[in-house]
Amino acid sequence: MKKLVLLCLFILGIGFALFNFKGLAQQGEFDSIILDFKQEVPIAKISEEIQGLSQKYNQQVNLNSIFSINDRIYIVEGDRETLQELKRSPLKQDTEYIEANYLYHALEVPNDPEYSKQWNFRNINVEQAWDETKGDGITVAVIDTGVSKVPDLKLTNFVKGYDFVNDKDDASDDNGHGTHVAGTIAQSTNNGYGVAGIAYKANIMPLKVLSGSGGGTIADIAEAIKFAADNDADVINMSLGGGGASHMIEEAIKYAHSKGVVIIAAAGNEGRNSSSYPARYPDVMSVSATDAAGDKASYSNFGAGVDISAPGGSETGKIIQNTVDPSSGESVFVGFQGTSMAAPHVAGVAALVRATGVEDPTEVVNILKQSSRRVQEDHLNHFGSGHLDAGAAVKLALKGKITFNDFFRWLRKSGYLNLGFWLDGGAVALLPKLGMVIGSYLLAWFLRNYLPFTLGLNGGLIFGSSGLFVLQGLYIFDLPQWPMRLFGSSIPELGNVVMGHSSLNPIFASVLIPFILTALLLAHPTLKWFAIGSSIGVAACLGVSAIFDPQLWLLGDGAIASTYLMVNTVLCFGLAYLASQRERQRA
Repeated sequence: MKKLVLLCLFILGIGFALFNFKGLAQQGEFDSIILDFKQEVPIAKISEEIQGLSQKYNQQVNLNSIFSINDRIYIVEGDRETLQELKRSPLKQDTEYIEANYLYHALEVPNDPEYSKQWNFRNINVEQAWDETKGDGITVAVIDTGVSKVPDLKLTNFVKGYDFVNDKDDASDDNGHGTHVAGTIAQSTNNGYGVAGIAYKANIMPLKVLSGSGGGTIADIAEAIKFAADNDADVINMSLGGGGASHMIEEAIKYAHSKGVVIIAAAGNEGRNSSSYPARYPDVMSVSATDAAGDKASYSNFGAGVDISAPGGSETGKIIQNTVDPSSGESVFVGFQGTSMAAPHVAGVAALVRATGVEDPTEVVNILKQSSRRVQEDHLNHFGSGHLDAGAAVKLALKGKITFNDFFRWLRKSGYLNLGFWLDGGAVALLPKLGMVIGSYLLAWFLRNYLPFTLGLNGGLIFGSSGLFVLQGLYIFDLPQWPMRLFGSSIPELGNVVMGHSSLNPIFASVLIPFILTALLLAHPTLKWFAIGSSIGVAACLGVSAIFDPQLWLLGDGAIASTYLMVNTVLCFGLAYLASQRERQRA
């Protein structure tokens, strides 16, 4: 009975996982099927089979292209049902393979005509992040020379700001620097005009602290930081800096951080071995600059205080955004370079991360650092934690979270948006179908986030729970039977093989062996998953045994045995959880 229950659990669990787990071979959309005929099959026979398919499905079956003649690759329209039918047909004998002609899609690319010039956005992998979030509802305070509503910021939402230089509400830009910075963060995007912004659905809070000449005081900057914190800013960007420490600014930064604001600042453009202030303060994320090749920009500060790097541009590849020409006040698209351009890349991605629901500023910073692409041999700390990666940051922020976008994509890729699926069987079948869909999604989500299915994990699950139990019934004349009993037993049943006893041995039917395996294998990149899988498998075996067959040597078959098995079930699950959590932290 116990073996049968375990076998059913694994068939159901692995079946659901293989069918629904994102990234496995069965996933994807298609409306046609590939037929790759074997080279030894005569052309006449292929023509005959193609004609038969055309008549059966009432459609033309054609070569994929003129380049498919030698490879004998044909395309036939069809869905999953047609695919399965073809795979079961005699046609399978004459083909190398019959498979779905999956539809792949470009990641979201804005329709802004000059977007192709924004190498910096592709450099930070922002298109993958846009698949999940565009920064909706997040407010980014741009503490700079002000921000003017140039044409390519027309659709960007602005919230109340302030001009601390001239002490007035209108925080327009008379330099061009602040508007350029704001454009990197949230330039109006998909408006068929100009260029794009990173968190283009975020709000911009313009705070002018630098005059038209580019200079500003500590007092104005500190007050702007507090203003942002008091007016619900989620992220502050400061593409400014200097060489002097300030108690006033440090207190303002601590105040803003205590109110949940993520604070980003440029490391500075002096090419020296330390960040400028305010980037050097502990609660500020300091950003160094890279060029289009990912190397440290020649002007960028590095070393002490640098937390992360982002595109800042160079003479051969600048950062292009829409801003104002200070001499005429007219709108221009112009390329700038500097750590001032690098910082808003990080601020924009911070806004994307905040939009996923991460509110603690320290957690946002940790996500940005952990998801960055680490640079080897960075002895002088040119890059901090590494190169900014928007796609990886958003993915890490969403890990373990169930989102509508993820669920909708899973429904679409699994074919559950087909009305026929829901209507077939009538109202009686609706609730069971709903339960199946939600249950299989939750299982796929769990596996994707917490248990990456690998050969090592699968092997551990099998040997921990049931072993290759079919071998126990295998008898080969004149060969010893103990190897069959050994490999046909689960880890908790190994004591039965050793002692020749029908009851489980309390030493083997416990957390002891999974603990030893985990201690020995956790440092190994592949075998660690065998240990984690074994812990889960043993937990499953002990849990089923506790319910259906609690027989333990020396402990009997009553409540004591059942309690012992259940306690060790919990311990095995806990061990697997802790081991997998450690792997997530190391990753």
